[in-house]
Amino acid sequence: MSHLRAAAARGLRRSGGTAARPAGQSRKGASPRGGTSAPVPAPPPAQHLFSDPSEIDTLRGNLLAWYDKSKRDLPWRTLAATEPDADRRAYAVWVSEIMLQQTQVATVIDYYNRWMQKWPTLQALAQASLEEVNELWAGLGYYSRGKRLQEAARKVVTELGGQMPRTAEELQKLLPGVGRYTAGAIASISYGQATGVVDGNVIRVLCRLRCIGADSSSPAVIDRLWDMANALVDRSRPGDFNQALMELGATVCMPKAPLCGECPVRQHCRARRRVEKELAFASQKLFGKPAPVPDVEDCGFGDCPLCPPATEPWDSSLGVTNFPRKAAKKQPRVARTATCVLERRGCHGALEYLIVQRPSSGLLAGLWEFPSLALAQGLQEEQQREVLADHLQACTGRPVAAGELRLIGEVSLELEMHTVIHVFSHIHQTYVVYSLPLDGDVTLDPALSPSRWVTEEEFHTSAVSTAMKKVLKACEKQRGKDSDRGKVGIAGGYTAPGAAPCCCGPWCAVLETHGL
Repeated sequence: MSHLRAAAARGLRRSGGTAARPAGQSRKGASPRGGTSAPVPAPPPAQHLFSDPSEIDTLRGNLLAWYDKSKRDLPWRTLAATEPDADRRAYAVWVSEIMLQQTQVATVIDYYNRWMQKWPTLQALAQASLEEVNELWAGLGYYSRGKRLQEAARKVVTELGGQMPRTAEELQKLLPGVGRYTAGAIASISYGQATGVVDGNVIRVLCRLRCIGADSSSPAVIDRLWDMANALVDRSRPGDFNQALMELGATVCMPKAPLCGECPVRQHCRARRRVEKELAFASQKLFGKPAPVPDVEDCGFGDCPLCPPATEPWDSSLGVTNFPRKAAKKQPRVARTATCVLERRGCHGALEYLIVQRPSSGLLAGLWEFPSLALAQGLQEEQQREVLADHLQACTGRPVAAGELRLIGEVSLELEMHTVIHVFSHIHQTYVVYSLPLDGDVTLDPALSPSRWVTEEEFHTSAVSTAMKKVLKACEKQRGKDSDRGKVGIAGGYTAPGAAPCCCGPWCAVLETHGL
């Protein structure tokens, strides 16, 4: 375990200049109930800080000059630069920052443009329904973000008189779902507040600039990075500086293949300096003039809480990508769910699917999905089929035999049946997909959850998750295979034995005859 992790485990955190400690553990030189002040941890060595004002000024100037020349043309930046109304400007930045959390810029652009066209103001968003929000958000992932964004917009309209808070501190305090980073981004970009930001891109840039090799996800390191970001931010152009720092991490100082030769602040990068020292050492060794290579931190401070731990030394093959370092990711929780695509023939023979709405809280809150049931671990396929049949029978009020359920899957090159798998950031979710053709109209008990029949087009425009779209795609792929074998009914679907071709029965033929 690194020195920093050990410190974090001991509760060492910066809070009012004192160090926290586990309950019941006495401070050195004091009893558990003593009155002696806890020792203040020593500040990190200058190697890990920006302490030279002239260097800070140079870094700011170089970074902003590069940003002015190289920044990407993004819709939220255009709005932030051209919108004269402070509340609308802050709203435009806020929406972009929420969408960009854990999501790539290229994915966000289309969602952002559609969102701002539909709800250009806080007032418009506050009047929208959660169903509308979920429908537009569908496919963007992390669906609770959209819900919290709307809740916060309603609070601004109903409790704050329609005016956005004007400082990072008030934004974080008053708006649900707005954390320290989002508050800093809104305040600096929209209002010109000289406050820094720390996101994944900024963490990577700062850790490389100052050779911070301790666990970058630990609270102690994050605190130091915030101090550094606040010290570096340009006082006259804080919003542009923060965006420039993030832009640098996104386009140049990338995780695996950084473009160090294009970096506008490479002369300030101590990770790069380390690489250059190693190259010089290799050159001297080649010519028979070996010279000692300083330790990676070069800080001359024993047991430094920001240097790489002794157990994880510098890897010459990685270069600057030695930084940042993170704790090993926890294994995601494994979950299995049986999902049934219930099908019927609607009017004019169109294939329709039954979807149900998830609860209003929890994972994927308020989204629509095919009838599903969480499975206990270790169930055999026959047992999965039986519990799903019982669940569907309880929901629909009609008998459902396990043998009626058709297992859907794809055959891999190894000739193995597989399920549709979608990985959430914290759950490895496996959907075991079945299908069941039905005749006539069937709905679920409204006391359990809302349900409705939708066409394929309506399904894709509904608030459904990417996982459910993958489920439907698997069914359609299987139907295509059946069609090739001549085992499907009319219009590319299939009908249960003895089932009516449509929920309307003979009336469909009458409607079609009259062109209706």
